[in-house]
Amino acid sequence: MTTGTKVVLGILGAAAAGVAIGMLIAPEKGSEMRTRIKKSAGDWVDSLSNLFVKGKEELEDIGSNAAEKGRQARSVVEDKVNRMKESIS
Repeated sequence: MTTGTKVVLGILGAAAAGVAIGMLIAPEKGSEMRTRIKKSAGDWVDSLSNLFVKGKEELEDIGSNAAEKGRQARSVVEDKVNRMKESIS
């Protein structure tokens, strides 16, 4: 895990803890509090799952772009090798 990833996860964890503590301290009925906590937790889960999906899509794009650049480089090298063979013959 990179340092940047650790920092982001630490910030998210601290924010979640802050929200939970704030909700528990707020003067509300228990049933209302549980409803708010469930909604907040669901929102966090949705946000994180969207973040992971976007990250996965970006990694797939990077991988396909790298593969395409590799194919292009191979083609260029093969062309140069063929030209060298022809010039030697």
